[in-house]
Amino acid sequence: MTVPFIGPEAEAALDWIALTEAIAAGHRRPPAELDDTFLYRGADTMLSRAAWIDGLGALVKTAMVFPGNGARGLPAVGGAVSLFSDTDGRLEAMLDFHMVTKWKTAGDSLLGARRLARPNSRRILLVGAGTVARSLRQAYAAAFPDARFSVWSRTEANARAFCSELEADLAPDLEQAMTEADIIACATMATDPVIRGNWLRPGQHIDLIGAYRPDMREVDDEALGRARIFVDSRATTLDHIGELKMPLAAGVITRDDIIADHSQPDRMVRNSETEITLFKNGGGGHLDLMTARYILQAISD
Repeated sequence: MTVPFIGPEAEAALDWIALTEAIAAGHRRPPAELDDTFLYRGADTMLSRAAWIDGLGALVKTAMVFPGNGARGLPAVGGAVSLFSDTDGRLEAMLDFHMVTKWKTAGDSLLGARRLARPNSRRILLVGAGTVARSLRQAYAAAFPDARFSVWSRTEANARAFCSELEADLAPDLEQAMTEADIIACATMATDPVIRGNWLRPGQHIDLIGAYRPDMREVDDEALGRARIFVDSRATTLDHIGELKMPLAAGVITRDDIIADHSQPDRMVRNSETEITLFKNGGGGHLDLMTARYILQAISD
């Protein structure tokens, strides 16, 4: 039996709001079994994420990170996604690595914003102008169709290129742009915070995507202290990502300050128009599985 390969052409059948509903539904199932493995050869890395959710099946997503590929004219990150049947374990499909990552990452943040941001949010600031910011521009527009977008990047040329490709305003000054935003989505490679707590104002929603290593942070301690904190998954964020791992270790926040994750939708809510909500998108193989299953279902309908 030939196993289908699902590539970027499948995106025409996908919908951001439907994906968030699929992720929410996936979290109503039994908790995922998860495991990550890392293999290294010098500067090169092989990361495999495995997830199994009763009723959704199993998935293995392997990323190959070759930092030297830029000199060869090749992408630094590639990989493959394998989706397996929950009924009999057979390989159901191979999916494009970059497509699954794109929809999983932005869909995760969008679900957080649909639950936590003010529904009448009209100004969305994207901090960072890379690939993730482009997918966030698409995703957020689906839930906030009347919003105006602005983009800030440490490299202003990148922000200008973003604005020329997508409908967005250039934000030359980050502090000023933050004071005007209702939603701030940060997707950078920062190891030192770029978002300052004293720049925040009441009612904002902060979406943090970029930090993924123990030495990476996008917001400072003051921002954490001013906000109500939520995560996509406690298991994949608190002890693994510097955004929370470092302030937890320093006693700046405690585990009790993490109010809820996606498995607790009744607690993942905004309580007032004036509170600041902060959502940490940490990813995880369970989200890749929910996304891959949604993609397969969407193209089958």
